[in-house]
Order: sequence, then C-alpha cells, then structure tokens
Amino acid sequence: MKPAFYEPSVCMCTPENPNTMGICATLTEPVNGAALREAVERLRERFPYFYVQVKQEGNNLIVVPNDLPVVIRDRWDPILLCSAEANYHLLSFKYEGSRLAAEVSHSITDGAGFLPYFKSVLYVYLSAVTGQTFNPAGFRLPGDEIPEAETGNPFAGIDLDAAEEPLYQKPPITDYFRLENPEEGGKRACTAFYLRFPEEPVMRYCRENDASPNVLFSVLLARAARRFDPANEKTVSCLISVDNKAQLGNFENYRMAVDTAYVDMPKSQADYDISKACTKARGQLMLQAQPENVMYTLKTRKAGYEKMEQMPLQMCVDIHKQYIGAHRASFCVSYANSRSFGPLDPYIREVYLLSEPKVTDVMIELSCINHQFFAMFGQPFSSEGFFRAFLAELEDAGIPCDLMRKEPFRLSGVRYDGLEGVRL
Repeated sequence: MKPAFYEPSVCMCTPENPNTMGICATLTEPVNGAALREAVERLRERFPYFYVQVKQEGNNLIVVPNDLPVVIRDRWDPILLCSAEANYHLLSFKYEGSRLAAEVSHSITDGAGFLPYFKSVLYVYLSAVTGQTFNPAGFRLPGDEIPEAETGNPFAGIDLDAAEEPLYQKPPITDYFRLENPEEGGKRACTAFYLRFPEEPVMRYCRENDASPNVLFSVLLARAARRFDPANEKTVSCLISVDNKAQLGNFENYRMAVDTAYVDMPKSQADYDISKACTKARGQLMLQAQPENVMYTLKTRKAGYEKMEQMPLQMCVDIHKQYIGAHRASFCVSYANSRSFGPLDPYIREVYLLSEPKVTDVMIELSCINHQFFAMFGQPFSSEGFFRAFLAELEDAGIPCDLMRKEPFRLSGVRYDGLEGVRL
C-alpha cells in the first residue's frame, strides 16, 4: 500500500541532495554526553515517529520503527543518516563543548514539526543535569498522550479535492539574479555565518515598514544584491517558506508540509524606499499563502502522488531527484517562530535552525529566543563579498548585528544502506 501524500516521501532525500535539516543550541554549560543520550532515548516513547528507518516494501519506500539507539556523537563532523553508521536512523545528535545539534531527514518533518521535539529533549536533558523541576506546560513529555492532531492527517476535515484554482497564482521566473558560486578545488565550499540581532529593533523596524521578519530579510537580501552587483539587470527572486499546516489551522502536526512563496524584486524597484519594498514583498507573500492557494497547492500535490502510484519505484525516485536538485531562486528565507523555550531560556544562549543552501545561492534560517533573533546565513561558497554587502544593508537599516561565528557548513548527508535495487 502506497503511503498517503502527506506521509514521509523518502525519495526527497538523496546522497547528491540530502535535504537534511537541523537545530543547533548553545547552552550555558558544556554538554553532558551521557545525559543527552539518556534524554534522547527517553523521548522515544513520546515521539515514536522520529525513531524510524527506511524499508522497501514492494514498489514503495516507507518508514518503520527503529529499535536501535540514536547515534549521539561528541564531534561536529557530519554523519550519513540512514546508513549503518547512524544505526539506520533518519535522526542524529552531535555535541561539542557547550553546543549541541539535532539533525533529521527533511522528508519526515519541517522546522515547525521538529522544534517541539528539540524543546522536549532539552527539557529532559536540563532537568537531569541541573536537578531543577521545570514547569512542564508547553512541552511534550514522556507519559503524555499523543493527540491525533499531531500524528494523523494534518489536513483531516478539509476537502482538498474540492479546492478550486485560485484567482492568483504566481509563476516562478527562470532568469533570475545569481551570485557567482566559486568552486574551490572542484568542490562546494559551503559556509555558514551565525548572526545575532536584538529582537526589539527588528520588530520595531517591521512595524514601521509594513514587514514581517521573513519579508524584511528578503528585502535586505535583494538590496544587498543590488549593492554587490549594481550593473546586474536581473530580477532578484526570493523564496519564503510557508507552513501549509499552519495556514490551514493545524499547528500541532509533525509532518513536513512546507511550501515556498516567490517574492520577486526587479531592478526597476531598486530605488524603492524600504517601506515600499517591504509592502510590495509582503503583498506577494500574502497572496500566495492565503488558504485558497494552499488548498489548491495541496490538491495538486495529492494528485501528483496518486499519479506516481502507477509508476515503478525507480521512476518515482528519479523524478524526485530531478526536482529536489533543481536551483529555484536567488535566495531563501525561512522563519520558525519559537520566541521562547519557557523555563529553559536561562540555560540557552543561542538557537539556530539549520538548512543547507542547495536550491538558492543564500539560505537564511531565522529563529527567535530570549528576545534575540538568530540567523544562520548559509552559502555554497566561501567568499565573503555578498555577506559583507548584506551586513552593510543591516547597518543602513539601523539593525545591530553580532557575528557569533563563521565556519564550514557541516550538516549531515544521507546514504541508504540495506536497500536493494533502488538507485537513490
């Protein structure tokens, strides 16, 4: 039996395009590896859907329970998820000093679905190492009932088949602004800059200029592109992540249901003031993210899955490979709105969402905690020219920014050990 269209599509993650995501936190004290291992295993009963492995069943790839321990490593080097090295899990943890990170296959979940799990791991872990009794409100903990809204069909009760084609659909442009991606020694040199901003000036700037954080950073990226390459006439196209579940009223489900809206900023708008640019960008986002558009997008996706049910598995895999690996826009901004880890906030210095820049030239993952915004600015090259242009735009906007660190981007890949006859 084929998995439902909303269930994990393992083919979305391949060795060439791993499509891995993660969350990284810096704590106030060095990580205790033994306590972290115990916390991760304790959460198995509350989050069974993250403790899985891939299995081939006839013409399908499905996820099934995995009883082996999740690999927790005391080094920042990547691992290959789904491989024997990772005990075949689609999940792995790593820690080094006071930093720890969880990495997971994006086929299972998205930022909104993974944050509750990560918060619960930190709750159990910090309870053990501090001896504190924290208020459990807002956390999903061992012994809690797992609600249907969290694990069932995220779109239950919505007749997607009845969705009508919306009045507004925005086709993506193909000839968009590109940065030069220098290859070093023939290999991608992915680089991550980790940034911190005070929450108050960012939100004040958003209020004053008809923006939201994801819209504001998209506009700043476009302005940085004009600063970096003023002679380039091409339109800057920015993807903004849209949580389809939240747009239709489900904020609980763990499944990967993220789509993207295209926000295009042509050269003719380069002289717009920041407020007008944000208003134009926000208008594009709101039109694409309205429920009618989301329902029609899901209807189209559902129809595509039903069509692929008639195809051989290898053909489905090849279709996914082609789609996942395709470059789509100049930049991408994603904002997972967490705001607080509740009583854990005093023990946490930084929180970053992690996603590798693959389909755009720059990826910004935004998060907010302890009245601070944190941004992972990822690029598939090491040169700093465009990044410095982006910092200059922040300075012109009067938004203070601290560069916390720069390092090679080292998110884990995938390798499907034990699958026969499938070229993933």
